[in-house]
Amino acid sequence: MAEKLRIGVLASGGGTNLQSIIDGCQAGSINAEIVTVISNNPSSGALIRASNAGVMTQCIDHRSFEKRDDFDSEVVAALKENNVQLVVLAGFMRIIGQRFLDAFPNRIMNIHPALLPSFPGLHVQQKALDYGARFAGCTVHFVDGGVDTGPIIAQAVVPVLDNDTDESLSARILVQEHKIYPQAIEWFAQGALSITGRKVIVSAQVQDSTQELINPPLDH
Repeated sequence: MAEKLRIGVLASGGGTNLQSIIDGCQAGSINAEIVTVISNNPSSGALIRASNAGVMTQCIDHRSFEKRDDFDSEVVAALKENNVQLVVLAGFMRIIGQRFLDAFPNRIMNIHPALLPSFPGLHVQQKALDYGARFAGCTVHFVDGGVDTGPIIAQAVVPVLDNDTDESLSARILVQEHKIYPQAIEWFAQGALSITGRKVIVSAQVQDSTQELINPPLDH
């Protein structure tokens, strides 16, 4: 088996996507090792999840720095000290600046709870509901200098139901996040991802032209 990919995870919140990645690494479905979990939030649940899994944790509180660039430099240094090969954002509520991008070009992944390029930014499930979208979902993408604008690796789609709330729609999307994020990381570990312009090519994947989604369903 190929040498395990060394992952550094940046997280600010509860860490449910982190947990799905931990579980995948432990089960062997992701040929990777999480070498460090860094949070800017001392009370982050992600730090607890990582500690419980025996993963090294670091808290680098952004409030301790006068300049954002100084915080970024500290985090980048910590990632490099651990020889991180792929940076994974798991609910990291800080803007990724140029210092990160220069240090890890095309090696930073994020997951966003909407079908990009629709609804970037925050509060996206409510935005989908307010807009009257028939489908919502989530997107794994490489990070670039924009807000949720990087090349798309994978997406999962869920129907928006008439009785959906922000909470119910978010919960169904989260289930899909936990499926596609570990898979995208495993593709990276396999060396199966390449970028051409804005397009991410996943090598050796079977293409299925019959996967059509219609909501509400058509009458038969």
